[in-house]
Amino acid sequence: MINTKDQIIEYFHSGIKKTKDFKIGIEHEKFLFNNKNNKRVDYQKIKEMFSALLEFGWNPILEKGNIIGLNKGEKNITLEPGNQIELSGEKLDHLHDACAESHDYLFELKQVTKKLDISIVSAGFDPISKLDEIPNNPKQRYKLMTKDMPLGGELSLDMMYRTCGTQLNVDYNSENDFIKKFKIINSIVPISIALFANSSIVEKRKSNYLSYRSKVWQNTSRGGLPKLFFEELNFEKYADFIMNYPILFIQEGGNFISGQNYSFKDFMEGKINLIGKRLPDQNDLSIHLSTIFTENRLKKYIELRSMDTCGWDCLCAGPAFYVGMLYGNIDEVYDLISKWDKDKIINAYLEAPQKGFNTQLMGKDILQWSSILLDLSRKGLENRDVLNKGGKNETLFLNHLQKLIDNKTTNADHMINKFSKNEDLRELYDK
Repeated sequence: MINTKDQIIEYFHSGIKKTKDFKIGIEHEKFLFNNKNNKRVDYQKIKEMFSALLEFGWNPILEKGNIIGLNKGEKNITLEPGNQIELSGEKLDHLHDACAESHDYLFELKQVTKKLDISIVSAGFDPISKLDEIPNNPKQRYKLMTKDMPLGGELSLDMMYRTCGTQLNVDYNSENDFIKKFKIINSIVPISIALFANSSIVEKRKSNYLSYRSKVWQNTSRGGLPKLFFEELNFEKYADFIMNYPILFIQEGGNFISGQNYSFKDFMEGKINLIGKRLPDQNDLSIHLSTIFTENRLKKYIELRSMDTCGWDCLCAGPAFYVGMLYGNIDEVYDLISKWDKDKIINAYLEAPQKGFNTQLMGKDILQWSSILLDLSRKGLENRDVLNKGGKNETLFLNHLQKLIDNKTTNADHMINKFSKNEDLRELYDK
């Protein structure tokens, strides 16, 4: 049972790894559409798709008799609220393996979607559907979240049903290493939003945002970028932060109970009558940490969450950008960002979804900062010098970002240009 802050601090300490054991974990979500009517797939179609994927060695994950995901070894496919699907990849040693994993998944997915007449959309926000057109599914926690989340953020349901992101999970070798990494990734969130913007079309129209997904997450319950995250945030301060944070829900047996009126500290002090005043265990802590929807967050590893989903050709670019900085060149990057003013970062964070590369931060626009950080990342990947079978190192995964910066156009700009020519919905689908 967890009833002291020290136990939470120890939980974070237990995530410490030796540098040689650092792993890379990539998660990415995709929208699925029926080709016949350009509508999001319903749960019946998901069941057909999951059933077809079993042929590739996936195993079903059930909840109250309903299939809600698939598992294969250390990999999982999970079902999101509006029937988006997410691959949570295995924790791997380097980017070559992580990207090979994603391409193997794409191969399997394409066999199945082609058979079922489904198209994939790789965008940060659903470019076609209205909120009330999106089907749900029987996954238990989403019923409670659909009811409670809008109370704390006006676009919370858009976040649940109409967004897709790419997430990177990275390790730390000490508390001090966590402090540096967490400060870096929170400081560069505005750059991440602009560089990986890929959600410019909303309900078949230009949204006037490059990353409408980021706009939505800024107006989502339990989301955002707290000022606290720009401090030298150690394990104790993060423990205080999550202890005083409201609970979204408590899992009790097979049921989910709203935690709206309680903080995790209340839970630790046995104040919740609905569950017989029981104390939380590590599973409860894990759920709580997973339902804090800030741009980045801590578990037993660090989760980076500010990137829009992008197409398969650029899927590894975001992870490569961060791995180069955090695993290969952290000191140089930290020296750069440690001079930045947190109020200016937050202002840039609020402006970046709309202004993209033109957002100003500390006397430069984000296009300039993107170029500077890309160079630092490339240097870091060269320092790592992990080669594939062809003798190339991980810098090859940065080529997509270099093109964006050279051309001063993001994936979002490409989406606007492609779609605006003839407003053909098929232009939004993955080829």
